[in-house]
Amino acid sequence: MSENNIFLKVRDLAVEYTSDGKVIHAVNGVSFSIDRGKTLALVGETGAGKTTIAKSILGILPDRAARIRKGQIYLDGTDLLKASENEMLKIRGRKISMVFQDPMTALNPIMKVGSQIAETIRIHDAVSKKEAKKKAADMLNLVGIPRNRYNNYPHEFSGGMKQRVIIAMALACRPELLLADEPTTALDVTIQAQVIKMIKDLRDQFNMALILITHDLGVVADIADDVAVVYAGEIVEYGSKEDIYLHPKHPYTKALFNAIPNLETDVDRLENIKGLPPDPAQLPEGCCFSPRCTYALEACTRAKSALATVENRHCCSCSRWKEIDGGNGHE
Repeated sequence: MSENNIFLKVRDLAVEYTSDGKVIHAVNGVSFSIDRGKTLALVGETGAGKTTIAKSILGILPDRAARIRKGQIYLDGTDLLKASENEMLKIRGRKISMVFQDPMTALNPIMKVGSQIAETIRIHDAVSKKEAKKKAADMLNLVGIPRNRYNNYPHEFSGGMKQRVIIAMALACRPELLLADEPTTALDVTIQAQVIKMIKDLRDQFNMALILITHDLGVVADIADDVAVVYAGEIVEYGSKEDIYLHPKHPYTKALFNAIPNLETDVDRLENIKGLPPDPAQLPEGCCFSPRCTYALEACTRAKSALATVENRHCCSCSRWKEIDGGNGHE
């Protein structure tokens, strides 16, 4: 990807939380880029720092508990970390929107869903109440909800319909970047497929950049262009969807795939990743995955390995990937 074509660029981002006198190292030197109309999936276990990355981009980290220790976030050439709160208010909703994980906590239970979408439109667009109402009804229709449901309250919708309302609200002002945090969590498989297809169609229709946060590798396979595997606040492997799915290199990535049922293989029990992710307040000195890694050597516990190129844009932070892989690159 040419630097000239990059729409969002995150460089060496580090975020810390303070809790009960402890410093929580939530994100530790994360870097990635994304172009317009493309989708980057951030995958990994719960607590890996994926949502913190998204909230850093949107500028909604809690003021007192969190701080961005270092890094740069450029959106279409604008340094978001140097933007004032007034400037960010104009950017949120207009240039960047976010679909939050739990639709019930993102919707006002005592406000009609159509009015919530119209309010978003009026904040960012200089339109009358009548025009905002029409646009809000059009957005509901766009995500598959009849216009006559405009005056319904959130409790009158199913989980999948609530998620559609959240997506309609996020897309109401035609943002250029959509952050989708576990958009299909708690939805049944049929509704999940419908929501993912809708997000893909809207991404293509609006030529949006999309960051998808998930631990569902099946969803990633369906929608992503690039994949970043996140562990303990670090990107341990990065590449195209084909790189990650067909040629995984990092032991953590391999372990994630080994834990997925395979219809072509008959096994009595799925493999699991032993142990738990490290305490972000007391991260290991060396590779954060080394305490759980089958292939770790003593050297792995003493020093971290930076992301190194495997081939083209495929990168891996494991110094032993060639030995583990049994080759020197893609085969």
